[in-house]
Amino acid sequence: MTEEVKNSPIADFDWDAYENGDTKSEKSREELTKTYDESLNTVKDKDVIEGTIIALNKREAVVNIGYKSDGIIPMNEFRYNPDIKVGDVVEVFIENQEDKKGQLILSHRKARASRSWERVNQALENDEIIKGYIKCRTKGGMIVDIFGIEAFLPGSQIDVKPIRDYDMFVGKTMEFKVVKINPEFKNVVVSHKALIEAELEQQKREIIAKLEKGQVLEGTVKNITTYGVFIDLGGVDGLIHITDLSWGRVNHPEEVVQLDQKLNVVILDFDDEKKRIALGLKQLMPHPWDALAAELKVGDKVNGKVVVMADYGAFVEVAPGVEGLIHVSEMSWSQHLRSAQDFLKVGDEIEAVILTLDREERKMSLGLKQLKKDPWEDIEVKYPIGSKHTAKVRNFTNFGVFVEIEEGVDGLIHISDLSWTKKVKHPSEFTKIGADIDVVVLEIDKDNRRLSLGHKQLEENPWEVFETVFTPGSVHQGTIIEMLDKGAVVQLPYGVEGFATPKHLVKEDGSQAKVDEKLDFKVIEFNKDSKRIILSHSRIFEDANKADRAEAAPRKAKRADRPRKEETPMLNAPVEKTTLGDIEALAALKEKLSGKA
Repeated sequence: MTEEVKNSPIADFDWDAYENGDTKSEKSREELTKTYDESLNTVKDKDVIEGTIIALNKREAVVNIGYKSDGIIPMNEFRYNPDIKVGDVVEVFIENQEDKKGQLILSHRKARASRSWERVNQALENDEIIKGYIKCRTKGGMIVDIFGIEAFLPGSQIDVKPIRDYDMFVGKTMEFKVVKINPEFKNVVVSHKALIEAELEQQKREIIAKLEKGQVLEGTVKNITTYGVFIDLGGVDGLIHITDLSWGRVNHPEEVVQLDQKLNVVILDFDDEKKRIALGLKQLMPHPWDALAAELKVGDKVNGKVVVMADYGAFVEVAPGVEGLIHVSEMSWSQHLRSAQDFLKVGDEIEAVILTLDREERKMSLGLKQLKKDPWEDIEVKYPIGSKHTAKVRNFTNFGVFVEIEEGVDGLIHISDLSWTKKVKHPSEFTKIGADIDVVVLEIDKDNRRLSLGHKQLEENPWEVFETVFTPGSVHQGTIIEMLDKGAVVQLPYGVEGFATPKHLVKEDGSQAKVDEKLDFKVIEFNKDSKRIILSHSRIFEDANKADRAEAAPRKAKRADRPRKEETPMLNAPVEKTTLGDIEALAALKEKLSGKA
């Protein structure tokens, strides 16, 4: 109803009666009430209409909708719009025209919600900027109140720079754009970042257009990663790679810069199309090699810290940004191939000697072993021929054992010099790597830095004695310890070993001797020079049989000369040994028979 209708006078009002105190008019009270009611807005429950805010306090807003009473709406329903004021027109939802207390009940939140999807879709279509209230945090972002419905604000869409503290946004009212709607699941996604990206894009184009290589700019550390630092140059980002942060080695960029730190950087390169800007920090500082002391020279000793380890050596920082390499071969006088990790580790504070120094190429090589005297300078004095020492087994070969008497002093024990008596096929049968072994120096090869060593020479040659014990023809008890294709190895007394071929391993019953059998063996050959003893078990019973046959031969001959049984006059006469008289009688009989003939 318009203002004219509201304020127009009643045409037939009796003013004279009113002046005389007669309050009764021709129209009844019911008619007056009807006229008053018709002058007000006609409203219905559940309607959404507009009302005007006529009063505000911290808790409530009083809204006039042109009804006989005003409605009250809690202020938390207007939290999305903190700038609301008296006189603003807002939509309200009529929950109840009159409650038990006669109060008009209104809701702004429900009014917004009833039209929310229509307005959200309209905002998406028109690319409209809308206001929303950030209610709380959720996984991956925030919950925003938009037109009375809950929308999702991804963490990546809050700002163009990474957000480290999400809680600082809770309770704030911000502007957003609707970027996605899923009607099926009633999901709405909004973005605050989209509002400023267009503006930033224009700023980036303007900034990149003014960039030049070598230009120095001030920036702010925006983000730190393991591979570098992102710098905000005032609307456009650049990257300082970890290798361009410092002339020295950097394990992590956090060692050099901090978040939100302001610093000067130099432009190394940029890409107009991809808008990539490569920045440098170390380039603004003088190169450490240029500040290296001019008097430093080869042969000088320097102190440094191990910063990087590799199998082939260690890099030592002798000054910030100045490194030298200690090759593994320069860490020890030892000739054994080892890894650099056996000598040093990252963080070690060491002293080294400068071996090479190239200022133009900015390269330096260092040595550790040079801090100690070369043990081969006076090797003849410390390890003369015939001297005895204890060494450590380092390596095996088929022909011997490599040992180390001390660091840098290596020697070889030939396999033939390990034992006087045992036939060693491989050094691993005799000793093991890492074990200590007593040696005697046999020869010195100073040019090749190698000693010839012996182990068996620590004892006297037992073969001088064996020659008198294991004489050819002597019999000794032995144990078969190994069977080979060509024969068997036999363990004899005194730790010496002999060898028997298969034909000499046949036992008297015709069977072949086996491993671990203990038998008697006859020595058939002894060679002191080659340390060889040839044995035979078969010869023992074969020679015994020959001896028996030799003894039996004369007895056979005697029996052949005796008369046959038919010609013997006394068949049953007892056999008696032949006497001298018998022989003489036989001789006489022979002569008599000869005379008759």
